[in-house]
Formats: sequence, structure tokens, C-alpha cells
Amino acid sequence: MKITNYETFAVPPRWLFLKVETDEGVSGWGEPVIEGRAATVEAAVHELMDSLIGSDPFRIEDAWEKMYRSGFYRGGPILMSAIAGIDQALWDIKGKALGQPVYELMGGAVRDSIKVYSWVGGDRPSNVGEAALERKNAGFTAIKMNATEELQMIDSYEKIQEVVERVKAIREACGPYFGIAVDFHGRVHKPMAKVLAKELEPYNLMFIEEPVLPENNEELGKIGQLSKTPIATGERMFTRWDFKKLLESGDADVIQPDLSHAGGITECKKIASMAEAYDVAVAFHCPLGPIALAACLQVDATVYNAFIQEQSLGIHYNASNDLLDYVKNPEVFEYENGMVKIPSLPGLGVEVNEELVREKAKETTNWHNPVWRHEDGSIAEW
Repeated sequence: MKITNYETFAVPPRWLFLKVETDEGVSGWGEPVIEGRAATVEAAVHELMDSLIGSDPFRIEDAWEKMYRSGFYRGGPILMSAIAGIDQALWDIKGKALGQPVYELMGGAVRDSIKVYSWVGGDRPSNVGEAALERKNAGFTAIKMNATEELQMIDSYEKIQEVVERVKAIREACGPYFGIAVDFHGRVHKPMAKVLAKELEPYNLMFIEEPVLPENNEELGKIGQLSKTPIATGERMFTRWDFKKLLESGDADVIQPDLSHAGGITECKKIASMAEAYDVAVAFHCPLGPIALAACLQVDATVYNAFIQEQSLGIHYNASNDLLDYVKNPEVFEYENGMVKIPSLPGLGVEVNEELVREKAKETTNWHNPVWRHEDGSIAEW
């Protein structure tokens, strides 16, 4: 079998899909994208795929090493996201050709289903207590919310108290054992992160996410000394080498590599195994589309230390198209009692609605992160 062709499709709300074709009629799908930089990643996909035409899609490790090592300059969000989507498509091809789900090709499953959480509150969180209760009544057992609006490096305690009141509203609405994760989203700089982490401790959170920017991961240990709440990070880290120092430090309790950003199935499986050796949990990052989620679930099936999976159904970014729109078998993502079963169809386990993908790709899709400014006019972290 040889790789013969590929196509990319930028589709709403903010996703990029990749189709890889072979001379035996078996095709695979991947989702290589950086939110807000889809066109840049698409260019990288084309550069990398051109070098794979004519090669054997079954030799996934070899293709990965070729894409990663042969360019001399390596790593980073753009290149690793391009590699990620290609890697997903190759695993999809191999699974379909062999008639097996990807997890069977990786040693088999350690679980049949995994817990999922739902998003509430949007970019600038509001009405989170009511929204969380709606999610609980819909069967979810955990949610995640952005903690704050924009924060200066030193900001008012009024904003800190607003965060506390929102978390308190969720706890009161949903009860003492409902899972609450609070994403600082890198918006909170070290001085205020210390304050916020300590103030949120009484609410027994599932974890706090990115309490500081990943560039400042050396501060995670200091924040951890102030609060018993588990600390999660990693969505903006892209290779096993990025995670190496973090795991060695012992400062993170949960890592969150993204299968569309951190080298795909091949790399994220390795990152997860590294984390297991340090007794660190895994919650793969995935506020993206159905192909990315299917890839996550295939790896979740094989990763002992995976405990929960992010998913984007109903997330505030998906106003134009949602998670289930692009697949012909949406039942694979049915959630029951806060859990989702691992897809068992060959490959990634989702059947992409190619006709709709091609139709939607004709629309102008140019999603960019919002640009926020503080009251003084300076740029704020989003």
C-alpha cells in the first residue's frame, strides 16, 4: 500500500480536516489545527505530506520520525500540529485496512469507556451555576469553566472574589461531589495566581488548569505549596521533550497534551507513558472536532493514567457547526452517566461526512482568537 494523495479542508467553526488516500482505496482522516492559525498549519501539512507521497502508510513510526527529524528545525505548535493530523490519518488508514480500531493496534484497551466533562460559562464566565446544573441534569458528572476575564499582573481582589462566587454557585447548585475544573487559561499571572489558587481551595476542585503560562512552569511548585488542589497543564506543550522537565519537577498532577497539537497519537501515547512513570494523571485536551476527539478516545482506551476526556459538544466556539455535524455515526459520541464508550469501529471509529465537509469547506473560515485589552489599553492574555 502506498500514499497517493491528500486534501485539506478548512471548515467552520475553526477546524482543519485532512484526508489521506492510498492506492488500495483506503483513506484516513486527521485533524491538524491550531485554533486561530489554521491556514499556517495547513501550509505545514502540505509541506510534510509532499514528502510522504509514495511511502507506506503502515510505517507510522518511520513517517513520524521523518517529519520530525528531517526538517532540522523541529517542535512548536505549527509543525507539531501538522504532524499530529497526519499521524492521526495514518493510524486511521492502518486500522481500517486491518479491520481493527486503533486501540487494538496499540496493545488493546485497559477500559471500555471514560469520563467526560462539559464546558460552561464561555470566555468571560457568567451564569455558571445554572449552566452547570443543566449539565448535571443532562447526565454529566463534571464541568470545566474559565476562571476569569482578563487580569492585570496585579489586579483587584474584587475580580478574585467574583471567581470565588462563581465556583461557590456551582458547588451549591450541583452538590459536594460534582467535578469542577477551573481553567486559569494563562490569563492569571503568578502574583494573582497564588491568591486565586488559595481562595479556591475550600471548594474541592477536580483541578486548576494552567495557573500560570507554560513559559512559567517553574512557578507551579510554589503555587502547589499554597493549595492542595491538583494542578493541570500541558495543552501548550508539544513534544515529550517539552514534558520531560515538567514531569521531573513533580509540580504537575495532571498533564493535558492535545492530540491535534502534540504530535498526534504516536507522540501523545509516549507522553502519557512518561507521565505514568511519575504517577501523574492524563486528561487529553480536546476543544476541537470529531476526528480529534475520536483520536483521543482511541488513546484513552490504552492509557492507564487517563481519567477524564475533554470534549467540545455545545462549547461556545461551536455556534456555526458542532461536534456531531461532520460525522455519519454520531452515536459513537453518546454520553451516558457522564461517560462515553470507546469507539470500536475500524480505524479512529468515526465515519466522516465527506459531502458535508466539502460543502462547508467552500465557506470562508477565518477564525482568530479575540484580542483583549486592559482598561489601560495594554494587551491582555486571552
